[in-house]
Amino acid sequence: MNRARSLSFLSLAVVVATTASISRTEAAEPRLEKADVFTAGERGFAGYRIPGIVVTKAGSVLAYCEARKHSKSDWGEIEIHLRRSTDGGRTWDAPRQIAHMGPRVARNPVALAKKSGGPADQTVNNPVAITDQVTGAVHLLYCIEYMRCFYLRSDDDGVTWSSPTEITATFEEFRPEYNWRVIATGPGHGIQLRNGRLLVPVWLSTSKTSPHGPTVAATIYSDDHGGTWQRGELVTTERFGPNESAVVELSDGRVLLNARQRTAAPHRLVVTSRDGATGWSEPRFDPALTEPVCMAGMVMIPASAPQTRSRLIFTNPASGTRERKNLTTRISEDDGQTWSYSRSLESGPSAYSDLAVLPDGTILCFYERGVHSEKPSPYDALTLARFNMEWIMQPNVGVKK
Repeated sequence: MNRARSLSFLSLAVVVATTASISRTEAAEPRLEKADVFTAGERGFAGYRIPGIVVTKAGSVLAYCEARKHSKSDWGEIEIHLRRSTDGGRTWDAPRQIAHMGPRVARNPVALAKKSGGPADQTVNNPVAITDQVTGAVHLLYCIEYMRCFYLRSDDDGVTWSSPTEITATFEEFRPEYNWRVIATGPGHGIQLRNGRLLVPVWLSTSKTSPHGPTVAATIYSDDHGGTWQRGELVTTERFGPNESAVVELSDGRVLLNARQRTAAPHRLVVTSRDGATGWSEPRFDPALTEPVCMAGMVMIPASAPQTRSRLIFTNPASGTRERKNLTTRISEDDGQTWSYSRSLESGPSAYSDLAVLPDGTILCFYERGVHSEKPSPYDALTLARFNMEWIMQPNVGVKK
């Protein structure tokens, strides 16, 4: 990237940071609104899971997920569906399939060996979108059968999408170090660093103990706006079993990766890197963040006047056990070292979540919610919560539904 373009990008980043910041004086009244975006059983699909959400450069909201046709299983006939909103998530266009539109892919041998799904099913999984603040494009990565990875993009604010390009070769670069049989992007969303790099958390598995285990985590990245993709270094060894990570760029430019993990420790695993791809720090557990073995949401709101500190927002089920319930949102004002505020967003069954921020500072949490808690797999809806910083900071506020 030349100097003129770098300065242009930095200027744009300042504008985005300014518009995405929340002023305590301008947004004094706490507010929370909720509405279901996808509901199990609708449009012929048994369930919708694995939510992801981004706000485009133009301000539109894109909410996407796995549409699971015959069951709620991780392996089966699964499509990627998207809904688009141009009014901040208040109303939505009709759901539509956006991937995979190419030829059907044969089953992963792991799925056949473990009898996961039917022999003719096609599992399209783990969609991850990134908003490009330089080009205005929306980039989307997804996997098929947890063994092949594809990339596509939208250059018209999420209305239409390009044909998919396979980028599995990027994951093949891991093989000399880690001979995987299963791969996955995200889930959730990726990020763009201040230098323009597109960054996506990924995980890989040898499937020795289960279809998805053991695991290691890493990132892949693009320095040419999605034209090519490269692998980063592995974050940790299998000892921690990290997967389904969330990433943010911290106020000092480092990248924080916050991972689900499967050790006996009931806390989230965190590491940092100077560039999001190399030189990962020694892993540590965050004692303030409980770990129910569940994907979490994370987004950074940069500092700008009158807000003098950046704020890191985090969501995951904070049940204190392995139960997925009591989805809680937290605020850190020191790049995740401590958590100043927390508030329960959904006290009942609740699991995966993803976060985005509107230009006016409204926080969006797109998450799995249980309507019928007596069901063995109770996530019946993908719900969007719209709230402001004041709602997290002030207790005892009613919910508008």
